[in-house]
Amino acid sequence: MPFVGILIIILGNLLNIFLTVYSFIVIITALMSWINPNPYNPLVRFFYKITEPSLRPIRRVISLRLPFDISPLILLLIIYFIQNFLIVRLIEFGYKIKGGLQ
Repeated sequence: MPFVGILIIILGNLLNIFLTVYSFIVIITALMSWINPNPYNPLVRFFYKITEPSLRPIRRVISLRLPFDISPLILLLIIYFIQNFLIVRLIEFGYKIKGGLQ
């Protein structure tokens, strides 16, 4: 079963890379909201289309009336938790199936 373990390790590493890139996109989107960019710019629209489905439920649950939006910070904390707890455990599980650390 080392093949299954290797696949799990690869899956965990790919998820980690995806979440790292997504966290940078969330940070860029939060910084763009401070400068109020042109909403018709294709790059700005891309960033908002990518992040808005994740930020909208957080905004709905956290309905605080603050002068600034804390939903990107909460999303980054969720991503950090997933990366440092769930994905690490997934990779460790893959190594366990594979037969130890090599």
